[in-house]
Amino acid sequence: MKIATWNVNSIRTRKEQVKQWLVDNNVDVICLQETKVIDADFPVNFFTDIGYYCYIYGQKAYNGVAIFSLQPLEDIKYGFSGVLSENIVDNFDEQKRVISGVINNIRIVNLYVPNGNSIGSEKYRYKLEWLKILKEYLTIFKNNYPQELLVCGDFNIALEEKDIYNPKGKENHIMASTLEIDALKSVLDLKLMDVFRKFITDGNYYTWWDYRQGGFTKNRGWRIDHIYLTDKLYQKAINCYIDINPRKLTQPSDHAPVICEF
Repeated sequence: MKIATWNVNSIRTRKEQVKQWLVDNNVDVICLQETKVIDADFPVNFFTDIGYYCYIYGQKAYNGVAIFSLQPLEDIKYGFSGVLSENIVDNFDEQKRVISGVINNIRIVNLYVPNGNSIGSEKYRYKLEWLKILKEYLTIFKNNYPQELLVCGDFNIALEEKDIYNPKGKENHIMASTLEIDALKSVLDLKLMDVFRKFITDGNYYTWWDYRQGGFTKNRGWRIDHIYLTDKLYQKAINCYIDINPRKLTQPSDHAPVICEF
């Protein structure tokens, strides 16, 4: 079984690339982030035509998440609502950043974590609060649902120095500040493990490269797209890798897919 995550940075712009990648790679499930389209305008037929069931949760021009699966998913959850109480969720579902469903006794949770904009900004504070809500959300699944957890997506956080091409001054950089890293580590305290690091412990492996200043050609990247697993699922993983080939295409997403095999 193969499960992938990919921030596509607009599904309508990248639909041909995504479709071809799915045909070439035949993954069982793909989790997409930053789809940037309302549900009514999502090009669903483009992907049902090649055999995928599509579960979408989007908004106009920003954010948006989706899961495509070759088998129907069960118990789909859109946003934090329906899992957490309304007083906890508050306005955090106004931005469409969370979708989950169950397949083969695996609860797949697809996330698009807020970027945070700049340290100390209102968006930065929103990101830290969002991660607190995320921990409460995942705790419910961990404690009250029978499935193993696979939590994946664009986390907009590089946990280690080797996840950044040049980590100098990272503590003052968005996506690498101490508070962000601590917030994500608190989520991972739920015994979620980075499956990529099960197979590759070296640095110089990235999932996102800035469009500007030759970021990709110079490999000035960050590893901010992750797949985390609970223990039993972690033990079953046989591979996890980054496919940089889509990033080489004309007008690509600035992210590359990450694939885990079981």
